[in-house]
Amino acid sequence: MNAKDIKPLAVIGAGAAITAAALVAAILQGASGSSMAGPEMSTGVTVTATTPATQAPIPQAEPSIKGPAPLPVEEQGLPG
Repeated sequence: MNAKDIKPLAVIGAGAAITAAALVAAILQGASGSSMAGPEMSTGVTVTATTPATQAPIPQAEPSIKGPAPLPVEEQGLPG
């Protein structure tokens, strides 16, 4: 075999070795520990118990226009 035949084989072999090493590293990294979820995390939230309000602070909304709204002039149609 000459150099022209060996170079493509070397590139393919090196790529296969790098791929195999990456797969082994990913498998070993994922296999560490007995639980995939890991330990419970703390978010740092403080909970304070309060009494609920007896009445809503905001009154119920009511529409300012009662009944159907008048159409604009361009939407009214032909007179008569």
